[in-house]
Amino acid sequence: MTIKITKEQYMHKILVVDDESDICDFVKNFFQERGYEVLIALSGEDAIELSRKESPELILLDIKMKGMDGLAALKHLREINKKQKVIMVTATEDQNKMDEASRQGAADYILKPLMLDYLENAVERNLGEDI
Repeated sequence: MTIKITKEQYMHKILVVDDESDICDFVKNFFQERGYEVLIALSGEDAIELSRKESPELILLDIKMKGMDGLAALKHLREINKKQKVIMVTATEDQNKMDEASRQGAADYILKPLMLDYLENAVERNLGEDI
């Protein structure tokens, strides 16, 4: 017998990583209203630590951050858990960085400013949910 778990019964865990706390809070509020558990990291180092402790299913990872940038963090995150989906987020469209992120295992790439419908669809698509 298969038990179907509905979206209301199962809360996906997302980690939002950006050195701008306003962006983190905005994205966190948006996804919490939709039933997701949302964690925040304000640096690449914090993202790595939270990923180890909390095992989020999906990570929204800014590329340009103070200290460890998103590409360096991505490398460490992929070593921790290759099953985690990582969506890179950036304000600058840089094909070299997009290619590098893809080579390192990023599942998707989203440009700022964030369009919430597009972001939500990308998260649902990468979590394998019905849209």
